[in-house]
Amino acid sequence: MGARSFLKYLRSAGVITAFVDESTTQEPELLISFCQWMRLQRGTCDATLYNYSRSIRDLLICLGDEPEMFDAAGLRHFVLEKSQKCGWAAAKTCITALRMFLRYLIAEGMCAAGLDAAIPTLAHWRLTSLPRYLQPDEVERIIISYDTNTAVGLRNHAILLLLARLALRAGDIIQLKLRDIDWKQAEIQVSGKGKRFTRLPMTQEVGNALVAYLVKGRPPTDSKALFVRAHAPFRSFASHCAISVMVRDAMRRAGVTCRSLGAAHLLRHSTATSMLRQGMSLQDIAGVLRHQSLETTQIYAKVDTAALKQIVQPWPEVLPC
Repeated sequence: MGARSFLKYLRSAGVITAFVDESTTQEPELLISFCQWMRLQRGTCDATLYNYSRSIRDLLICLGDEPEMFDAAGLRHFVLEKSQKCGWAAAKTCITALRMFLRYLIAEGMCAAGLDAAIPTLAHWRLTSLPRYLQPDEVERIIISYDTNTAVGLRNHAILLLLARLALRAGDIIQLKLRDIDWKQAEIQVSGKGKRFTRLPMTQEVGNALVAYLVKGRPPTDSKALFVRAHAPFRSFASHCAISVMVRDAMRRAGVTCRSLGAAHLLRHSTATSMLRQGMSLQDIAGVLRHQSLETTQIYAKVDTAALKQIVQPWPEVLPC
């Protein structure tokens, strides 16, 4: 996508005259129509469709672009083979994407009804693992890892503070708009999962970092996004993956080992764990993390070893034979 846009710009500027056949690089028609249908029927955001597109694109390469030829055996084989090459979270996203794609095809009469039930469910048990998190001193080193005398450093410093202080998701960062900052009330409006809007308090530290970026670091652009790329074209990030790449780079600069593929989410876990150790209740933490269900927040109780020691039961001794 980036190379195609660059070539289009060069042609419009008269730098190159060679014609590039874009038909070989365009997205499949089925994928384009699916994305349009999801936006219209379900109000799905572009970040979610970007994640779905990768799996659907692979499916069309594997099984072809004739949905009437899809069968249960081919779909199951594709899912099982793909799940062996990625982690559980990526496999879950793949399964969700394929089910939605098949439901679209069924609704449009392009494949057999009930074929979405052929997508298998991968076994996974909730709360079986501990949330990964960083120590407070590691988080602070990450926050100050960039040089704030540069435009990129000002931008990344502000993003890191939003992730570490307000526990925002990477997807929240790329969806922030200039209008979401309420300077008079010192609040930030965040559009979370399902486009649920929440207003969060903006601390002085976060506010100062945002002002420094907007005044000294943000390039002149007509983009409404709060954070934009440092190099032309000055527009918002393509996906949340760019935020995780940036956080992973900050960890490398700070000498912190990245123990998770979702580096940005690691800061969110660290914030929740720190709040728990400071005595905040799970209900308060759920409010900060914007969890709809308290059950989602309960996983953090497993890292409160001090409280768990108070309720642990002695292991019954085994009597000798």
